[in-house]
Amino acid sequence: MTRSDLVEALAARFGQLTHRDAEFAVKAMLDAMTEALVRGHRIELRGFGSFSINRRPPRIGRNPRSGESVAIPEKRVPHFKPGKALREAVDARTQELIAQGLLKKD
Repeated sequence: MTRSDLVEALAARFGQLTHRDAEFAVKAMLDAMTEALVRGHRIELRGFGSFSINRRPPRIGRNPRSGESVAIPEKRVPHFKPGKALREAVDARTQELIAQGLLKKD
């Protein structure tokens, strides 16, 4: 699902929202989440999951083309941990689709 798919789904689900309002709502939510993560806050959406920041320490890597060592600086990266309800919903729906023959088992 892309951002525009999310906007379309939101506008379709709530008839009183125009496409433009749905787009604004999605943008506002994602901007607020991004800003919270930049400030180092944790985001928890009950039943869905949580977003946090993980620190990757500096390290020495290798250039695959030349084999020469390269210093890779420290990074802060977003991390998502799905909630129990989301994990269970995905698993249950996957099992249903497999039973119906609409999805192949890995």
